[in-house]
Amino acid sequence: MKRSISLLTFAGAAVGAAAPASAADLSVNFDIPRLTVAEYHAPFVSIWIENPTDAAAPSQTLAVWYKPNHEKWLKDMRQWWRKAGREMTFPADGISGATHAPGPQKVTFSAAKAPLKDLKPGQYVLVVEAAREAGGHETVRVPFTWGKPGKPATAKGASELGAVTVAVK
Repeated sequence: MKRSISLLTFAGAAVGAAAPASAADLSVNFDIPRLTVAEYHAPFVSIWIENPTDAAAPSQTLAVWYKPNHEKWLKDMRQWWRKAGREMTFPADGISGATHAPGPQKVTFSAAKAPLKDLKPGQYVLVVEAAREAGGHETVRVPFTWGKPGKPATAKGASELGAVTVAVK
């Protein structure tokens, strides 16, 4: 039986057919800090995978969180926009969703679904980029190994993002 999920509830959902025994899921945990500023806006966030050994390889967008009807501001996530965003049409089914409030965030991406189902085993970098209206911008990169479960990898942001942890399960 094929299941469908809402565009805004893709996070953490393992949907559709079961993944092969050799496949893994990618779990991403990160923090959106509460900033003490006069005008706080939840950040736009993009999450994607890069191949660090092949600069010509396309980036694989996993998630984009933004305010509905504010697509024109997606380009403020400059690195993601140049690598993949400007080629996409929004809303993007299974990828895009609403911005999230400050606090811990957990997203799990299924190996049974695109783009992970076609990702070859190897070394990659998970990138989380955040940009806020009337606020800052930050990108955090976390190297990880795809294809076999291993020890989680972590990197820490300085302002717009807290710690970002990536685990292959």
